[in-house]
Amino acid sequence: MKRTVWAFIALALTLSCNGPSKTHDTPADPSAGSGSQSAESGEISNAPDSPDPGYDPEARLAELGIDLPEAATPVANYVNAVRSGNLIFLAGKGPKQADGTYITGQVGTDLTEEEGYEAARLTAINQLAVLKAELGNLDRVVRIVKVHGMVNAAPGFTNQPEVINGFSDLMVAVFGDRGKHARAAVGMGSLPRNISVEVEAVVEVRD
Repeated sequence: MKRTVWAFIALALTLSCNGPSKTHDTPADPSAGSGSQSAESGEISNAPDSPDPGYDPEARLAELGIDLPEAATPVANYVNAVRSGNLIFLAGKGPKQADGTYITGQVGTDLTEEEGYEAARLTAINQLAVLKAELGNLDRVVRIVKVHGMVNAAPGFTNQPEVINGFSDLMVAVFGDRGKHARAAVGMGSLPRNISVEVEAVVEVRD
């Protein structure tokens, strides 16, 4: 009898000291199941690798009423474009017109600033033709990276940036934010064959 009482007392003491076991819930991770993830997690976001569904430079050209010409064949010992990795380096091009002639003359003497702007815009169209020939489709353009614009400028003419805007504005009109680029716009004492504008560019592309 005494053994039974002592066993009951021992069991009661054990239960009172330890108490019932508790379950600790782990708070839910608020980022679980979402596409964006923290740097600590080491996981990669689900950002798309391909361009946005609405990104269609060639449709934009059609909306602007622009038909790209055939890319002009170089007249000297060089090529229109060189690709290195994911960059395409475009050789300098000028404002070649549909009839094969170029817009010529010094801006500030022979041409107005506005006419220089149109010459730069035409140069942009010619460079797009080269890109189209190189890539097959302009939706492979990731970014217009760098533009170097040269203006055949009269002495004292200082509005080279406004002239090269003709090139830059069209890049943004066609490619949107992808067309925004670093740039230099400089005046030259002369340009080959007396063309009014020459522009070269660097473009990032995808396969």
